Amino acid sequence: MAVPHRDTRGIVDPAELLARVHFRRPEPAEALRPYIEHYWLIDWDLTEPYVSHVVPHPAVHIVFQRLAGEDAFVEVAGIPNGLFAQKLEGRGRVCGIKFRPGAFRTVAPDRPVSEWTGRRIRQPAVFPDIDPATVLDPPDETARVAALDAFLLTLDPRPDPQADLATALVDRIRTDRTIRRVTDFAHAEGLSVRLLQRLFAAYVGVGPKWVILRYRIHEALERAGAEEPVDWAGLAADLGYADQAHLVRDFTATVGVTPTAYAQGVQGAH
Repeated sequence: MAVPHRDTRGIVDPAELLARVHFRRPEPAEALRPYIEHYWLIDWDLTEPYVSHVVPHPAVHIVFQRLAGEDAFVEVAGIPNGLFAQKLEGRGRVCGIKFRPGAFRTVAPDRPVSEWTGRRIRQPAVFPDIDPATVLDPPDETARVAALDAFLLTLDPRPDPQADLATALVDRIRTDRTIRRVTDFAHAEGLSVRLLQRLFAAYVGVGPKWVILRYRIHEALERAGAEEPVDWAGLAADLGYADQAHLVRDFTATVGVTPTAYAQGVQGAH
């Protein structure tokens, strides 16, 4: 089950971002939906620079970009190791492709997805040459989506049972809050811990422990921005933490501020 397109999980202070940019998440062509979660289109025209922050999902992206003062380019963005930050200024446009966890390997099968982790590679040699302007130039949004579809269809993604398994396992972690330990999860799926970790390295790009933690932080971000006041002890219990202190530690290490400071900043600004 895909995350609803209205969902802003992972975006740090989404209301602040959406007040500055025009942000949409159109769906790809039906034939591509087993591999692509959604496209994401962003346009902006800013009088002052703004830095957006995202707590990454376990997903690889292909991103067509036209940033102020730069020529248009396309890059593969592997899963960032930490908080993702992007400076937006002047006028710009981005057309991104978000792969389902595990699915990027279907278009780049020659290397494990972990080799892309923490990297942003422009004009990657694994893909055929494409002029980024073919995606970025059309003024009509429907035409830009069609150009993304055409680009992906030239990559000819094909079903891969291991990719499907990786996607299903990540989706279970996302939706099942009872999954707290990698050893228990592997046992429940009939896999050894080593085999599970190898599958995630090859197809997802990060380990199952990373995924478990990251979805907890996404939920904490969402709740911190929506609830006033936040019952942090109750939230920690809901997310499977042994106590509130463990949630505070993980949240602070990932986002860069304590949960309380984040909630105060977001709720105070809006």
